[in-house]
Amino acid sequence: MARFTRIQTVLAMQETGLVPLFYHSDPEKCREVISACHAGGARLFEFTNRGDFAHEVFAEVKKWAAEHCPAMIIGAGSVADAPTAAIFMQMGADFIVSPTMNPDVARICNRRKVLWIPGCATLTEISQAEELGAEIVKIFPGHAAGGPSFVKAVKGPSHWTSIMPTGGVEPTEENLREWFDAGVTCVGMGSKLITDSHVKEAAWHEVTAKVKETLELIGKLRAAAH
Repeated sequence: MARFTRIQTVLAMQETGLVPLFYHSDPEKCREVISACHAGGARLFEFTNRGDFAHEVFAEVKKWAAEHCPAMIIGAGSVADAPTAAIFMQMGADFIVSPTMNPDVARICNRRKVLWIPGCATLTEISQAEELGAEIVKIFPGHAAGGPSFVKAVKGPSHWTSIMPTGGVEPTEENLREWFDAGVTCVGMGSKLITDSHVKEAAWHEVTAKVKETLELIGKLRAAAH
């Protein structure tokens, strides 16, 4: 079962502004990445459901994290349907991220009061997701869907909408400024934050440094906007 409520998860997303994304079939590499992100100040982590037996890797990592990184809120991403969402929730997922706006996933997550973040690419999909209880929607793929200009256009008539773009987000001041100036609540970041070379070379200290730097950038940009 989820260790954090959906309210706690939303507040953490609003507070930190960053959700690192990662998948590997080796649980040890996942543990190292989570530990590195935690050391850098991240308090959320999305394990992407990208390979065979991914739920088994997730279950092992989630048990480990409860003891070694108890403050880390860990969810499952790339969850396309309700049966898969149920599996990951049974393994302890604190939130579920979907690539599409699937009402069946919304219902099963709402039944267990687990935060559901659907992937949306139009204002109509966003509105439908919010009718189904989505507190935060994922713009995916962020860059291809229109980038920061799309977010700004959505926030005009729907200022209450909370948006997390994934895809096209980079850990640079210029890129992050564009997204946060447009009005995003937080950003999801995968291979631009945790690179293949980091994993291949076991450069976990570099992951920690990059996460810390990115969180500091986000904090600075938010402070400047107020």
